[in-house]
This record gives sequence, structure tokens and C-alpha cells, in this order.
Amino acid sequence: MSLSGGDQALPAQPHLGLMAPFFIVADVPRSIAFYRDRLGFSLTTSTGEPAPFFALVQRGGAMLFLKSEAGIVPMPNPARHPHLRWDAYCAVMDPDALAAEYDARGVPLSTPLGDTTDGLRGFEVTDPDGHVLFFGRPADQPRPR
Repeated sequence: MSLSGGDQALPAQPHLGLMAPFFIVADVPRSIAFYRDRLGFSLTTSTGEPAPFFALVQRGGAMLFLKSEAGIVPMPNPARHPHLRWDAYCAVMDPDALAAEYDARGVPLSTPLGDTTDGLRGFEVTDPDGHVLFFGRPADQPRPR
């Protein structure tokens, strides 16, 4: 079968489910508290008692795997390439409303709500380990009513 399209049709593509970034963190309980208490995520699962070393947090379709291991230091994108700082992009239909929610919760935005040079509208939040999450949508999409 030709993958170039040619005369033969490609087989139907399998459906992909959610995709979740995997963040190496210094302290899983601290990260759980940040995502749960500050950003409104729910703890889906954790492993290790009394102090978890692995957790999955989720809010709507956004999921993050959090893991720590002795001797392994978190290496978020800004530590490697400051100009390529996003560790995760979270699609949000109404970033203005989410920014207002986070403002009411006292969550500092590391980059304020606005339109980017990449054609997106949104804002950035930095977690305790320095991972940068961008919450937004394409700027040319209308804001939901």
C-alpha cells in the first residue's frame, strides 16, 4: 500500500483518546496540592503511602502525570530553552473566563491573558517545579457566549 495517497485509500485511522503530559516533579504531594487547590484539578489516582511518588490529576479533558524519584531533578522546558518554555498546552474555549477564575483563586499568571505572536489567545501558569502551562485557544476563534 502506498502511504503517499496514490490510487489506494488509506485505512481508517484509529481514534486517539486524551494525551497527558508526564511531568517529573521534586515533590508529588506539593504538586498535587498546587494542581488541586490552586488550579482546580481533581486527584484521579496516586501511588505510594504515606507520601505518593506518582499521581494523576485531571480537570475536564486535561490530565497530567506527576512523578518523582530520588536523584532525578525536574527539567522543565524553560530550564532548557527559555524561548521554548511551554511544557503543556491546554485547549480552553474561553481563556478569559479561566483567567478570571484563577485571578479569583489568587493564582499568579506567569504571563498575563492576551494574544500571542503565534496567533493564540491565552495565558501561562508556572507550577512549583517550573513547568509552564499555556491555557488558551486560537485567537481567531470567537469567544463563547
